[in-house]
Amino acid sequence: MLKKQIAESLEQAFSELGFAEPSVAQLKNACGVSLRTLYKHYPSKEAMIVAALEHRHQRYLRFLLEDSPSAGTDAVLHIFSQLNQWMNDFAPNGCMSMNAIAAFPEHKLILQTVQQHKEAVRNFLGEQSLRTGLATQLFLLHESVSCTWPLLGEQATDAAKQTISSLFKEG
Repeated sequence: MLKKQIAESLEQAFSELGFAEPSVAQLKNACGVSLRTLYKHYPSKEAMIVAALEHRHQRYLRFLLEDSPSAGTDAVLHIFSQLNQWMNDFAPNGCMSMNAIAAFPEHKLILQTVQQHKEAVRNFLGEQSLRTGLATQLFLLHESVSCTWPLLGEQATDAAKQTISSLFKEG
């Protein structure tokens, strides 16, 4: 249970402070544990980042499904409404996963964790749409919203939802 609480606190800390800036001492304080306890569960800053990303991944997918219609066009539009809310509430500086790669571009485990997250989101979008052939297109729209959010805000989500409506009308 403590390990999960630490991962949750790490997610919050990295979301607020970024990846390059916070020291392990700052992360320890954010988690409210001793340095020994933090290192017992996560023996390096990179391990802390992976834990934060994995925790965020699970929380993100649960968030996207909150109050969702079962599947199809309405479900996908709902997911993008949820994405809008997520970006507004939890990711005003853009995608945390991509920010992790920007800070640690050569770290294989961080890269692998982000790749797994992104692939899971792509598959999730295909499943929820009931049109697995559109999974990549929907994923690209999802990524566009999360990357352009700091510049465009809700305009990015609105444009993505218009494109989704067009995609589903065509097919």
